[in-house]
Amino acid sequence: MRITYGPWGETLAELTAAARAARDAGAEVIWVPELHRSATVAAAAVATGVPGAAVGTAIALAFTRSPMVTALEALDLDELTGGRFILGLGSGARRLNENWHNAVWEKPLAQLREAVEVIRTIIAKAHTGEPLEYSGDWQRLRIRGFRRPYRPMRTRIPIYLAAVGPQLTRMAGRLADGWISHELCSPAYLRDHVMPNLDARPDGFDVVVSACCSIDDDPVSARRRAAGTLAFYASVATYKDFFAFHGLAEEHASAVAAFRAGERPAVPDHMIEPLVLTGTPDQVAERVAAYRGLATTVKLTPAVYGNAPEDIRANQARIIDLIGTLT
Repeated sequence: MRITYGPWGETLAELTAAARAARDAGAEVIWVPELHRSATVAAAAVATGVPGAAVGTAIALAFTRSPMVTALEALDLDELTGGRFILGLGSGARRLNENWHNAVWEKPLAQLREAVEVIRTIIAKAHTGEPLEYSGDWQRLRIRGFRRPYRPMRTRIPIYLAAVGPQLTRMAGRLADGWISHELCSPAYLRDHVMPNLDARPDGFDVVVSACCSIDDDPVSARRRAAGTLAFYASVATYKDFFAFHGLAEEHASAVAAFRAGERPAVPDHMIEPLVLTGTPDQVAERVAAYRGLATTVKLTPAVYGNAPEDIRANQARIIDLIGTLT
């Protein structure tokens, strides 16, 4: 089971320094998200600042940039990483696409499948001068007379898909090279809900579980630091089934109602415990070990939402220390 890391930084320089420290501690892949930064720009910063590191996006939004731009950025990032880039894509939620990015989000499964197929076509053939053509319900590509005048590091870059619901998870198992979990993913959810939907996955398919961490010698402080992360995700109505699986349907409904009323959702400790890896370093190490035999890769990240930079920084240092112990 590979141990990987998603670094945090107030600046790109700090983000890159944290990525370097995590790589030196034994993290096998450095992952960057897309929310407060562009995933591809952050990936480029890490790729140039941590030479030789494997870098992945976890995740880049699939519908907010064209497949052509995504493919070209993936080719450039694969060059920067020496052929060690992973393109992690996700549909994102409807509200995020429509209200934040003015992007179309109507049939995300079909849209994502077609985007992946177009991206793979461009990556494989852009350097050959062949016509690039695709005709689908959501994506259309018709390029003639174009040839990218650079040799690609690879003509097939791994594409991982983020998925929560069963239909998208099943599609990831059939279409992608790996699956990336939601930032909150318990071993029970992975075992009982996700793995049965990945039964068609091919050999070598990478099951990446995202594990948000809050490490402190005081377990109560560790849980409180994680409250903001729970509040952020619990406000999303789309995650109703996910929270219901953990027996938290009422708490999720209350959080959604609070968010819609312009209030901060209340997050009791019993809501945090199953979904965030909190506690002392030994306790968090035990929680990581619970994924063994289920996930092939664990992506550790610090609890960020609602926390002061100095607190995030201290937690990040503890997580990177833990990576050294785990690896």
